[in-house]
Amino acid sequence: MTGFVVIADELTCAGFRLAGIRTLTPEPETMREAFGAALKEAAVVIVTAAYARRLPSADLEAAMCGESPAVAVIPDIRERDMPPSLAPGIRKTLGIEE
Repeated sequence: MTGFVVIADELTCAGFRLAGIRTLTPEPETMREAFGAALKEAAVVIVTAAYARRLPSADLEAAMCGESPAVAVIPDIRERDMPPSLAPGIRKTLGIEE
């Protein structure tokens, strides 16, 4: 099992490649297969929000709720497409907000 795999656009991947991290930039029709392969090979899978939207929501949610690998959705390098904020859900679960 490798350390990290990042699934993102070319520009975002360039920065991760400079750090020695394996990156993937799949086409929309191969996104599901690329994500599945990354889940099998890495300890941590990072996906930009734009690429995460190309996945069936059930697949992404199952992967994020699973024990291993750790899966995170991040914005791209230009912060054009932000993932949904987890804060409202956490505050609601803790009973801080309704």
